[in-house]
Amino acid sequence: MELELRTLRYFVAVAEELHFGRAAARLRMSQPPLSRAIKRLETEAGALLFERSSAGVALTPVGVILLAEARDLLDRAGRAGTRMTAAAGRAVLTVGILGDSGDPDAARLARSYRARHPHVEVRVREAGLSDPTCGLRAGPVDAALTRAPFDGTGLEVREVRADPVGALLRADDPLAGRAGLTLADLAGRDWFRFPDGTDPRWQSYWHGGRPRRGPVVRAVQECRQAVLWNGTVGVTLVGHDPGEGLTVVPLTDMAPSRVVVTWRAGETDPLVRSFVRAAIAAHRA
Repeated sequence: MELELRTLRYFVAVAEELHFGRAAARLRMSQPPLSRAIKRLETEAGALLFERSSAGVALTPVGVILLAEARDLLDRAGRAGTRMTAAAGRAVLTVGILGDSGDPDAARLARSYRARHPHVEVRVREAGLSDPTCGLRAGPVDAALTRAPFDGTGLEVREVRADPVGALLRADDPLAGRAGLTLADLAGRDWFRFPDGTDPRWQSYWHGGRPRRGPVVRAVQECRQAVLWNGTVGVTLVGHDPGEGLTVVPLTDMAPSRVVVTWRAGETDPLVRSFVRAAIAAHRA
């Protein structure tokens, strides 16, 4: 049985999504050729890798074994490509992040990547809130660990975690003592807003799906200061320490904030592919 890395990537996508349509979208391909590739792989293996039913797709025992081996093979192939790239003189990876430097998963990712690729220099660029792609479209960034939603045209985007969100309020705000709030509870209040030209999908999410009025901010600290000094409200992560004088009350009718790793579509640089796999593994752990 001869295994092609491309076919293994197809298999892993289906195994992780457990849905051919979602896997095809993730791979930026149509579903029929993906299904044919998996069928050929099953023929070569001499066994079914997936149980297909009206309820969905599930891995067979053979598929479970292949998934573990495929991940290992892809990881080793990525490390080999990274070492060859480094030997050829390029051993620098620039990663964009969105103000989540205290994120425990980001710290775990840094340790893991450094242990696997000690010869690679990782340069980190922290982006302001007006650019959810963290400089990926402008060119200086190779991959980004950020938050969705944003316009993903020309990019690959993979969700790795979802975080609950809440209303950021001053500690003496009349709503601060509530166990939970809805967006309707914040109607009529000033919200912090992002500069003109910021991705509309990104703005809409952090504005609770409707236009808002209030001060323009560009960084997390500016958001906190707007609340502290002016009583402005906004959306932030429930799990983050808001700082002295501020509090976070969970919003019960807002979808979680999705942490994603993103990179340019069609990217073949082994340094980038290795980073993406490490990011997915770190958040899975």
